[in-house]
Amino acid sequence: MSEVSKELDASGLNCPMPILRAKKALKDMNSGEVLRIIATDPGTVKDFPAFAKQTGNELLESSEEGGSYIYRLQKA
Repeated sequence: MSEVSKELDASGLNCPMPILRAKKALKDMNSGEVLRIIATDPGTVKDFPAFAKQTGNELLESSEEGGSYIYRLQKA
């Protein structure tokens, strides 16, 4: 499992905010670094895989824990 370089808490934010915040966070990261995102919007379940595909970043994890959605994105 890749080490998390940065964590983003997007709890309470509705789409497209979690994606926009993730995009901004990834901009400041180096290739290969991992961003862990915590979101509460169920819409992110579809949005993050699409975002990863669109941007070329790799979605390493997509899981749900007690009403929160956890994602790990590796910067391309």
